[in-house]
Amino acid sequence: MATKEILIAGGGIGGLAAANACLRAGWRVRLFERAPVFSEVGAGVQLGPNVTRILRAWGLERALADTAAFPQRLQACSALSGAVLGTLPLGPQAQARYGAPYATLHRADLHALLHAALCGQAGMDLRLGTPIAACIQPSGPTPQAVVVRTGDGLEVEGDALVVADGIWSRLRAQVLGDDAGGEPRITGHVAYRAVVPQAALPRALRSQQVTAWLAPRLHAVQYPVRGGEWLNLVVVAEGRLAGGWDEWDHAATRADLETALQGTCAPLRDLVDAVGAAQPWRLWALCDRPPLVGPGQMARGLAALLGDAAHPMRPYLAQGAGMAIEDADELARCLAMVDILRPGGEDAASVSVALRRYALNRWRRVARVQARSQRNGRIFHARAPLRWGRDAALRLFGARLMDLPWLYRERY
Repeated sequence: MATKEILIAGGGIGGLAAANACLRAGWRVRLFERAPVFSEVGAGVQLGPNVTRILRAWGLERALADTAAFPQRLQACSALSGAVLGTLPLGPQAQARYGAPYATLHRADLHALLHAALCGQAGMDLRLGTPIAACIQPSGPTPQAVVVRTGDGLEVEGDALVVADGIWSRLRAQVLGDDAGGEPRITGHVAYRAVVPQAALPRALRSQQVTAWLAPRLHAVQYPVRGGEWLNLVVVAEGRLAGGWDEWDHAATRADLETALQGTCAPLRDLVDAVGAAQPWRLWALCDRPPLVGPGQMARGLAALLGDAAHPMRPYLAQGAGMAIEDADELARCLAMVDILRPGGEDAASVSVALRRYALNRWRRVARVQARSQRNGRIFHARAPLRWGRDAALRLFGARLMDLPWLYRERY
């Protein structure tokens, strides 16, 4: 083929990250997004140095600085007593240790900066209001192309397909077949979320740091977004929705949240009350999949899965968006080698080799993050006596336990 063209299903953070990375690798991109317009969704997101380092390499450091906050520390507190259990310096310390900052920002702002980086780029074709209904991979040892069919019946051919249409992916089963694993599983946890202007809160409740509040069967996390002018707060409790658990976003009742917070300390309840008075709460059901068990769950033939379509995870390591961006970076790294793998010009055989290499390079990493996220949930929500041991360990070794060099180091 004269040009290298990649098709991307999904225009969320993972899909836009893949588009940015693949353009940089010299590929033409056609991205198909189901929604007719991009709109503000979600709440806050944390990006560790492993992720901000990639955004800097993509030339997005200034855009990130314009919209993100850069907390000076992360602290873990008892949600029962309010006592600080452990503290991890961030800010300059994270920059010095890992060569990149720790950032917090609104999910919509991250989406917007990735989208803005694509606007006007040669080789970029963004199609809103155009869902991909099916993908067709040719059979045989040397497949020639992958074809997608849009919701209105149009067929589009490309050299490769990236499935980045989220946890409820409609293409995952078509790509993976019997290894798709069925529907995502219900975690039994629900998240109450709100984002408010800090100016709407009493001065004593405003914050420019990350704070995790830990309680039996519950935890809360707060951090600044939008340059520090807004505060994101999420309260995760064990429980199930009465119905519609597979719908991402629900209105939340304040009474249910107050019931979940019974027995917690006054500072946390005061924060929750103040946030709720300024902004309605939204309720999300948390779902995931088991950790990956092999590279075949991330790529087949001329199709690769990325982000939540491949490895949805619980939010207790704050790496869901980060893993999607890492996926995109590694995908582009492997696709950039296509001409090297097959000198004299790219063809479908070398594309499938590149996608296989992408899966081999990524699956163990994301499986570890998935497993650690599950483990963190058990630790965050621990009841006695595990809770006593956790609190004692944080008091003695807080920074050492809270730091994650295996996750944040230079190369993953």
